[in-house]
Amino acid sequence: MWEAPDRLDGGNASPSPDGGVTVVDRAADLSARLDRARADGFIVGLVPTMGALHQGHLSLVRRAADECDVVAVTVFVNPLQFASAQDLATYPRMLDTDLAVVSEGGGHIVFAPSVAEMYPTPATTPVPALPAGRFRVLTDVYEGMSRPGHFAGVAEVVARLFRAAGPCRAYFGEKDWQQLLVVRAMVDDRSLPVDVVACPTVRDPDGLACSSRNGRLSSVERRAALALSGALAGAAALVDAGERDPIVVRRHLTDAVAGEPLVGLDYAAVVRADDLAPLDRLAGEVRLLLAATVGGTRLIDNVGVTVTAQTSRQDQRRSA
Repeated sequence: MWEAPDRLDGGNASPSPDGGVTVVDRAADLSARLDRARADGFIVGLVPTMGALHQGHLSLVRRAADECDVVAVTVFVNPLQFASAQDLATYPRMLDTDLAVVSEGGGHIVFAPSVAEMYPTPATTPVPALPAGRFRVLTDVYEGMSRPGHFAGVAEVVARLFRAAGPCRAYFGEKDWQQLLVVRAMVDDRSLPVDVVACPTVRDPDGLACSSRNGRLSSVERRAALALSGALAGAAALVDAGERDPIVVRRHLTDAVAGEPLVGLDYAAVVRADDLAPLDRLAGEVRLLLAATVGGTRLIDNVGVTVTAQTSRQDQRRSA
């Protein structure tokens, strides 16, 4: 069993309040600890987060702990991912609570750097342009269109975290499906020694996808937010029943969300899962995407559907 040393020469580390997790705030310290673990033959798992950890994050830590010997969780609210200064300022920061979640999940290290540590030059300056090709296509649609610059910020901070962590398995939730694809494309583009592991979306018992933003919802708004998961479940059932026309499936999504007056739809999409390409007819691995604002809180959700070669409802009607 690997145990994190209390301190490395020149490092800045401290035990968490419960004593189960070591907290470091310097990238060089994180690198040294994980390099030492790999030198001893251990597999390293990394869970990048912006803190405010919930059951979804807990599932990532547990998955990493099941599959790796050493688990590091990063807690960093990345300013490059926020278009609004107010949204950045109000994003929840609760490190003590986060440490308890990491400890519960079996994590060993929390990397909680300052903005100055992650960005020695001002983080308000534009990040380098994203490369062309598949990476650019993934960042220009849906979330990329609604939140200009967001994925450039994601790619920049994740690349820096991967550089600090070194060779590892990195765990990301499928709730942020487009982000997952962007990170995979970035890893491929830069030939990073990282295995990106996708983990299923975790939902509350009523179906709402776990999100750090859920805490901003009033009780009335939270009930209204169930329109997203309900719309996705209904659309997935439609596909499972044989519907193969993406226009019909998307219309179901938009109509279901429109039925809830407190929810303002941003986009609904029915796309090929691996590259978000539009479809003329559903086949293979498909992803149903939704983004909407509930009250003043923006939420995203998605589900995957595997489409078999069975005859569609429309074809059944034609042959009847």
